[in-house]
Amino acid sequence: MEVLVEYLAKGFLIMLAISMPCVLVAAGIGLVVGILQAVTQVQEQTIAAAPKILGVFLVIVMGGIGFINMLKGFVTDGFAMAFNLVSKNDSYVLPADYYKYTSPFEHEMTDRFNNQPSIDEIMKNPGKVPYIDNQQKVKYLPSPRTPMPKPDFVETNTILGR
Repeated sequence: MEVLVEYLAKGFLIMLAISMPCVLVAAGIGLVVGILQAVTQVQEQTIAAAPKILGVFLVIVMGGIGFINMLKGFVTDGFAMAFNLVSKNDSYVLPADYYKYTSPFEHEMTDRFNNQPSIDEIMKNPGKVPYIDNQQKVKYLPSPRTPMPKPDFVETNTILGR
């Protein structure tokens, strides 16, 4: 169990290592553009968007191979742990004959369609489509809601301007 927690912590650290340069560049560019806007008294919020997008794009391009190598190592470690460590640990793995002692959907599938023919009967009569009895068909009834439901408390206050 400790190995899985360590692997999760390593995943969080890699996520931070990949996202932190992008966030710091965007924050730095936003700070510089904000100072320039304060000096020039141009208060347009869309001016900062283009330099931020360009800066984050350049960070991703410059660090892309490193980011990919970090993720590739993380995934490789995960597969190695899944196939070598977890599969050899008895507390993580079900026994090989587990399916012999369980039947999870045994009663769920037989109760609903009692009159359905078996697969052998269906294969012998390929032109006959098996339909369900009329009593067993699911009935779709319209919703009990009225066409114009009454507004709730918040909507009523909004309409009345309170």
